[in-house]
Amino acid sequence: MSDLLLLGLIGGLTLLLLLTLLAFAGYSGLLAGVAVSAGSPPVRNVTVAYKFHVGPYGETGRLFTESCSVSPKLRSVAVYYDNPRTVPPEKCRCAVGSILSEGEKSPSPELIRLYQKFGFKVFSFPAPSHVVMATFPYTTPLSIWLATRRVHPALDTYIKERKLCAHPRLEIYQQDQIYFMCPLARQGDFYVPEVKETERKFRGPAEASDAQVDGTDAAGVPLETQITDSWMLMGGG
Repeated sequence: MSDLLLLGLIGGLTLLLLLTLLAFAGYSGLLAGVAVSAGSPPVRNVTVAYKFHVGPYGETGRLFTESCSVSPKLRSVAVYYDNPRTVPPEKCRCAVGSILSEGEKSPSPELIRLYQKFGFKVFSFPAPSHVVMATFPYTTPLSIWLATRRVHPALDTYIKERKLCAHPRLEIYQQDQIYFMCPLARQGDFYVPEVKETERKFRGPAEASDAQVDGTDAAGVPLETQITDSWMLMGGG
């Protein structure tokens, strides 16, 4: 085989590999448009089984795996409470798990006990009247990586331009779509009990005592305002 023929073969295989990778990325959502809007939520009130995590959001993959392992047919959900651009990675908080039921239907006691057996807690989220939302294709594991880098900046821009109070940030994995949702009302109802516990831990015993008395931190800033600002500061706003 001549050197020219060998180079041609290598070049052809390289081109074929690149085309395959591009096709895979396109199928995963690389070229999908991201449309952000405000309106009715994509889901109703839900009951979820979750595990709370404090640390880099990149470490949450194992929690998704755990919740899916318990009941693979249930939809996965994640609630992110902090802006990773303004909060140190080791202090970022989130809750990850599965949706046990939606609407008026209650989860079965057997399902609750099953998740509790594996260390999950159960909590209910309401259906807010209005949310900021977006969707992204969920066709491959690469879709998740693409979504985090394309949808969140789009949400940040939409919220910042309109000066909205939209927090926390939810991701719901439903069939072939990832739903992103930021409540515009009843935000406090989406904060699991561990969030307040970590607020006290991070501020220290003295500051926590002050916050419990008048609802502010040591500098006099309302705790609810701090939580809101953690997302409002996204994108440098």
